[in-house]
Amino acid sequence: MTYSIGQVAEKTGLTTYTLRYYDREGLMPFVKRNQAGRREFTDANLDFIDLITCLKDTGMQLAEIRHFVELAMQGDATLETRLNIFKRQQQAVCNQIKQAKQHLAKLDYKVRYYTAACDAGTEAAVSGDCELPGQPIIIDNQLRVKKVKAE
Repeated sequence: MTYSIGQVAEKTGLTTYTLRYYDREGLMPFVKRNQAGRREFTDANLDFIDLITCLKDTGMQLAEIRHFVELAMQGDATLETRLNIFKRQQQAVCNQIKQAKQHLAKLDYKVRYYTAACDAGTEAAVSGDCELPGQPIIIDNQLRVKKVKAE
């Protein structure tokens, strides 16, 4: 089965502009054109576009993706080189995950900190070290602001 660029955009979530841009940038030399010059995508093309999207979403630059596509078009002679590209990208994603976990830990702490400050009515009552996200948050009850009930 073949798909139009609009159908591919709908299936992939990419815009037709992005798909045309990727084609111009040499990321989709595998896409054939019909007699009218329109792109005709296959299921295999959709799988490859999904891979391109994966690589892009994990931080790989378009030039690197183009290089990978060129290697893939050369066939089995480039298998080892392509494997090494994926190993490097895999390591890059592992590093991104590690950094994201560190950021999440800091954000978790800040949510706890500001929740405590809101409950206390002031930041002055709250103590704890933001650089140590695992540390407890301490509320000094003497500095707590009494909330006045609205009538």
